[in-house]
Parts: sequence; structure tokens; C-alpha cells
Amino acid sequence: MDRSYDTHDAAFGNDRKHVFHSWSAQAQINPVAIARAEGVRMWDYNDTEYLDFSSQLINANIGHQHPKLVVAIQEAAGRLCTIAPFHANAERSEAARLIAELAPAGMGTAKVFFTNGGAEATENALRMARLHTGRHKVLTAHRSYHGATHGSITMTGDPRRWPSEPSISGVVRYFGPYPYRSSFHSDSAAQECERALAHLDELIMFEGAHTIAALFLETVVGTNGILVPPDGYLAGVRELCDRHGIVMACDEVMAGFARCGEWFAVDYWDVSPDLICFAKGVNSGYLPLGGVVISERIAASFDDRPFPGGLTYSGHPLACASAVASINIMRDDGIVEHARRMGAEVVGPELEKIAARHPSVGEVRGLGMFWAIELVRNQETREMLVPYNATGDAAKPMLELAAACKSRGLWPFVHFNRLHVVPPCVISEADLRAGLAIIDDALEVTDAHAHA
Repeated sequence: MDRSYDTHDAAFGNDRKHVFHSWSAQAQINPVAIARAEGVRMWDYNDTEYLDFSSQLINANIGHQHPKLVVAIQEAAGRLCTIAPFHANAERSEAARLIAELAPAGMGTAKVFFTNGGAEATENALRMARLHTGRHKVLTAHRSYHGATHGSITMTGDPRRWPSEPSISGVVRYFGPYPYRSSFHSDSAAQECERALAHLDELIMFEGAHTIAALFLETVVGTNGILVPPDGYLAGVRELCDRHGIVMACDEVMAGFARCGEWFAVDYWDVSPDLICFAKGVNSGYLPLGGVVISERIAASFDDRPFPGGLTYSGHPLACASAVASINIMRDDGIVEHARRMGAEVVGPELEKIAARHPSVGEVRGLGMFWAIELVRNQETREMLVPYNATGDAAKPMLELAAACKSRGLWPFVHFNRLHVVPPCVISEADLRAGLAIIDDALEVTDAHAHA
């Protein structure tokens, strides 16, 4: 096969001439052309090596080019490349069985609706909740991200939704718990939990419980801060939803499949939602795949009436084959347990040491392989290192930090005033410590912007 296009000049030149990039002003981007990747590393065409501490878009949980997963996709392609979703297919059926059996016990005999990614998962979960309840409104959090399609971007609680407004009706936003920057002026995690639940209870009263179909939340907030809910919060949300007949929908597109050291992050708090949205880590993005885990109770709503939604590639056999292989690899290799242990024994303690050394670090927080370093100009006032939604010159300190990481051989994930520590869940302790040492060194850049 002719691969004359597989050079830096061709890859970069054709990208800039023909590829329209997401979330970008097209004339202002300068993408790095990546030639190959393996495990927790990737290389450009100059053979510059990067330790991937972003997992791309926090999805390469199993790492790059896992040999068993690559072989599983190759073998599946030899059997059946595509089939319509109205047929039964072994790969789709097995993927659904495995995912449903991983769901919390409280969901009963769960079913799985497959999509091409996370945004379509949240879109369809909202549709299911509205049809199940006969209600229209949906509660979603500020500081959230649920996707970029029509409904999912409206449910999103960060600035990426602004250019798409107005959009779907019925979305009402609430403030979730965030002890470091409490909207409730709390003095402790326990008080933050209590006040955040009281806020939700009052909001439900003012909106009318009988009008609310669903409450959506990211079990652990992802791009908007890796906000780990205080103990008791998810159980309190579950109680509120049960009391008012509201569907509890957990978006685990980022948080699921080992990222938080659990199969699903809700398992950490032993809570069973009604719907779970998944994607990313289910097959580490080797092929497009997402979906909704549907509780037995919600699924029964569609036993005798059609669900009015579908996708040509729902449960695509190659994507589902990759999910089957990925789940089995995670089990066989103990990847969920590894992520949990590395988070507790390495990342958490090392980030605490880093925080103690750097005046620009306000807080570190996370679970498993899902951590954030929140950066500030002043530790006492907690002034953000860069303003909320900063662009241009205002964002320079974070751009400098990203550049410092890359120049030292680490590919970072930065958002607003945070550096996220989100490497593949298979990362070795040695590589993890090496990456954290690079971050420790690079933070001198942000320390220069901090003041007493």
C-alpha cells in the first residue's frame, strides 16, 4: 500500500489545508503531527518522545496500541466488519452482557443502548428519562460537560455551551459540591455536602418536582475540575430522586472503566443510579463507542412501546469487539486495581509533597488515575492563576506551563487554572513518578506568577 502520505510534511500540510478542528480558530492552531504511540508514550515525526499524561482526551485508559486489543480488532474485522443494529450479533451481545454485569446491583437486570460516543449517550439518556417519566425538565450542574451535540451541549455547565444558546428547553442548572471554591460558604466537606443537598432540595421545590424528568451529574466532574463529591453526596442525590420520582443519571464518560480505580465511579460510594452514560475508557477510544446502561425499571418502560431513537452504527461489531477485549484485558491484568493502588499510594502522596513545595498550588484532589492540581496566584485568597475561561494574554501562565511540560517530554492536560494528572491507567510506578517529577519541575513556571 502506498503510504507516501505518512510523513511529517504530508500529515501536517494536509491537516492545515483540509482538516477542520474542533474547539479551535482554524488559523491559530499548530498541531503536533504524531507518527506513532505505544503504551504510555507517543512520538512525533522527529522521533521526539512524549510521556502521555493526558490519555489523549482522558480516554486511553488501557494505553496506546495494546497488542491484545489490536489483535482482537483485527480478528473481528476478518469475521464481520459491519452489520445493522436490528440484527443480533455476537460481539454486540457479549459487550452488552459484560457492561450490564459490571453495573451496580441496584440497577437490576440492566440493558445497554450503544452509541458512537459520550455526547450521543447523554442525548439518549435524557430522551429515555423524559419518556419514562412523562416530564420535561432536567437538572444539570454548573461546572459540567456532557458533550457537544444539540442537547448535550445545552446540558453542559461550562462556557463551551454559550455559542450554541439558545438550544433545547427545560434545562435548569444547579451548583454541585466544590469544597475548595464553595458556592455555599462551607467550612468542611461534610458541611459542603449538607448545603449542596439542601440547595438541590430547594431547587426541586421551586421548579416543581412533578416537572423534572432527570437529574444529571458527572459522578466525578471531569474537565471542569476533577471534583470528587464528598462522602454522602451521591447517596443524598439518590434519596432526593427517589423521593420525587426523578431519574438519576450519572455521566461516567470520563470517570468509568478504571479511571477512578473502579469499574464505575459510583461503586466507590456504593450508589446505584437509574442510567449510566459511558464511552472513552470502555475501549480506550480504539474505535468510536459509547452508550447508556439502563436500569431494569427504566428499560421496562419500553417493553411495549418503541424507543424513538437509533443510530446506524449503534453497537458496531468492531467497536463492540474492542470493548469485549478491553474489559477482559482489564480483568486479566488487574488494571482497575492497579489504577486504584497507584492513585492512593503514589499520585496522592506525591501531589501532596508537590503542593507543599509550590506557592502556586492551591489544592490537589482526585481518585485513581484522575487528579487535578488547582493553580492559584495566592494560596490565602485562592485567586485563580488565570481568570475563569481565560483566553489570549490572560491565559499565558497556563500556556507557559503546558509548554514547560512538553519541553521536558511530558504531554499534559490543562484546563482553565488546572493541570490534570490523567495518564493511562496501565502506567507503571516508575513512569508515574517520572511524570510527576517533570510536573514538579515545570511548576516553577507558575510559581513565578504567585505572590504572598
